[in-house]
Amino acid sequence: MPETTTLASIPSPGDAVWELGPLPIRAYALSIIAGIVLACWLTEKRWVARGGKPGEVLDIAVWAVPFGIVGGRIYHVITSPQAYFGEGGDPVKALAIWEGGLGIWGAIAFGGVGAWIACRRMGIPLPVFADAIAPGLLVAQAVGRLGNWFNQELFGGPTDLPWGLEIDPVNRPDAYLDVATFHPTFLYELLWNLAAAAVVVWADRRFRLGHGRAFALYVALYCAGRLWIELLRTDPANELFGVRLNVFTCLVVGLAAVAYLVALRGRPREVLDRRGDDADTGPSGATSGTASVPATSADVPSADDAGDDDHGGSDRR
Repeated sequence: MPETTTLASIPSPGDAVWELGPLPIRAYALSIIAGIVLACWLTEKRWVARGGKPGEVLDIAVWAVPFGIVGGRIYHVITSPQAYFGEGGDPVKALAIWEGGLGIWGAIAFGGVGAWIACRRMGIPLPVFADAIAPGLLVAQAVGRLGNWFNQELFGGPTDLPWGLEIDPVNRPDAYLDVATFHPTFLYELLWNLAAAAVVVWADRRFRLGHGRAFALYVALYCAGRLWIELLRTDPANELFGVRLNVFTCLVVGLAAVAYLVALRGRPREVLDRRGDDADTGPSGATSGTASVPATSADVPSADDAGDDDHGGSDRR
């Protein structure tokens, strides 16, 4: 059988770090930061259109982002401990976030804790904020995957498809040293996340999702995509019954999200009006008034008009 010739391929960047005097600028860190900025911008538009006050998203991000970064790193280290605590490992490298290695499950879980703390202090119902941020998270995750491209990591198995990803020999698994191109799983997940963000925005407008259902839809869609992408990857990972651990995580978390969507189906979206609130807060920082009330049939037309303004120009993390 003649050898298949690859007619085209995706090159990997030659450098992932640029020196700005004594300061190293890392593409991975820039990708994470860019994703966070885009997520905050999109969430701000959605939050204000839902009745929130300008600036509240950044106030919540001050809590959620650090918690998310720490949680993402903790999850990565716990699920891939060999490089840090195994034979020949270096425990100090567990702190080297700039070298890559943030687990999305830990980032979302710990970031959610940070957001909950901030929302509680500000008198904001967490499910309402979670619905506003859902597509922004997908956008942030998509942009963050560019960091994996620069680092030449987390790619899939060998392929001769035209969009195969070129990987330098030093970054190839030992079993594939004679293979030049691999599945660009970073690109698959990037595109999937952007498409999922568009679906969340559409469904949110079409069905007026509330009570955390837009966030649950984000989780379900992300898990569905991550499941098949995870099966393509060849990087070392801890396994359970011969299957990558993240596959089981996708199944459990994804099914839980679907169950939540079914359990809360048909509930009307909450009406949130904080734009006229001058932060009449008590000692705990929580607002003294009611931040969210169930929508009534009289509320729906005006709330729908206000809630749709934020969706027209958004895309998808």
